Amino acid sequence: MSLSDPAFWSRFQFGFTLIYHYLFPQLTMGLSWFLVYWKWRALKTGDEKYNRAVRFWAKIFGLNFAVGVVTGIPMEFQFGTNWASFARYAGGTIGQTLAMEGMFAFFLESAFVGALIWGEKRLGPRYHFLSTVAVALGSWLSGYFILVTNAFMQHPVGYQVDSRGSLAIGSFSAYLLNPWALIQFSHNQIAALVTGSFVVTAIGAFYALRQLHPIQAQLYLRAGTWTGLIASLLVAFPTGDQQAKMVGRHQPVSLAAMEGKFVGGPDAGVAVIGQPNVAARRLDNPIEMPGALSFLAYGHFGSYVHGLDEFPTNQWPDNIEILYYSFHLMVTLGTMFIVLMAYARFEEWRGRLQSNTLLMWVLMLTLPFPYIANTLGWMTAELGRQPWLVYGLFHTSDGYSKAVSGGDTLFTLIGFAGLYFVLGLLYLYLVGREIALGPDQEPMAGPSAEREEMVVGSRGGGFA
Repeated sequence: MSLSDPAFWSRFQFGFTLIYHYLFPQLTMGLSWFLVYWKWRALKTGDEKYNRAVRFWAKIFGLNFAVGVVTGIPMEFQFGTNWASFARYAGGTIGQTLAMEGMFAFFLESAFVGALIWGEKRLGPRYHFLSTVAVALGSWLSGYFILVTNAFMQHPVGYQVDSRGSLAIGSFSAYLLNPWALIQFSHNQIAALVTGSFVVTAIGAFYALRQLHPIQAQLYLRAGTWTGLIASLLVAFPTGDQQAKMVGRHQPVSLAAMEGKFVGGPDAGVAVIGQPNVAARRLDNPIEMPGALSFLAYGHFGSYVHGLDEFPTNQWPDNIEILYYSFHLMVTLGTMFIVLMAYARFEEWRGRLQSNTLLMWVLMLTLPFPYIANTLGWMTAELGRQPWLVYGLFHTSDGYSKAVSGGDTLFTLIGFAGLYFVLGLLYLYLVGREIALGPDQEPMAGPSAEREEMVVGSRGGGFA
């Protein structure tokens, strides 16, 4: 595939819009259950600090939701404009879950977002809590329908071929409960929780370093580091482990490319370091953990792992280098997340978390890295599926719209890039403004409350 190939630009455009769009839903999905937890704690304890946390983070949630909607709409249209052949072939299957996502999940989430942000006083504590739960359920249900769609492209089940040669749903239960979708959903949603926890932790660290909103900073750091540690562990095991086994069973050529295995064999190792040399069909300068890949993929150290040499080259993923590095960087970042959050929890146990200035800086500056790890995870999944749009059934080269030239696609890609750049600046400005304003600091009745506000305000440089 070359730069003059219209299929390249259609793939590039969809990849660009997908990666940019997913920066926002992963935070809404990861943040939603923090809101549920804090609202539940506010109901149970009556402590106003939890309500203040919900009010503050609901605004961040709302901004992410709005930008996620705006950036997600173009992808729906691209199925018809850039991937018309694919839409004709597989629309009878994937169109069902895309429609269900819009009708059931998106409407549920969007209907209650306004109530979450602006309806606290009108609804009262209990109904506001239920609104928070509805938003969280809507965001995760939306994720499930989207991932069922993607899982069908990775591992097609529950389909039948109609008289025109197009796909239709043969068994709705098999399609909707695709085992690939169940594993992918658990892995993806826990990864979204990692993003949410790192963002919450980073804002808590920012306030701690600036000595602003000390009660809220402590709340964010405690909730963020606990959730971050648990979620980072669950991303690796069991969800990541099960995802690797699923790839090994159903996409062995993808697994071989992810690990740079050009020659198969038992006791296959995981490359800690190495550079894939596709021309020479080898992994240069490898440092491996013996037997680890056999165990991860098939549950036994002596298991046989297929190599790329066992498959025709036209079935190989078409960019092995990027696939290999995406997978390994994702795993490396995931390991770093576990170590960092474990150390943060250790410092909290010692009572030194907020006083550890270096750790506060690290926790604040790691905010972008879960986004990078999630992006690398999606690149691994999508590059690994190539050269198929529907694995084993429909090639990517057959799916793009032949009537749309590469120049047309490039022109719209430039337009998307410019529009998304402006949209991104506006988003960063609005989120930055909310962070600068900080959590709500509503004065409590009585002179003692006034004295507390004066003390916090003097410590926070007037932001409290």
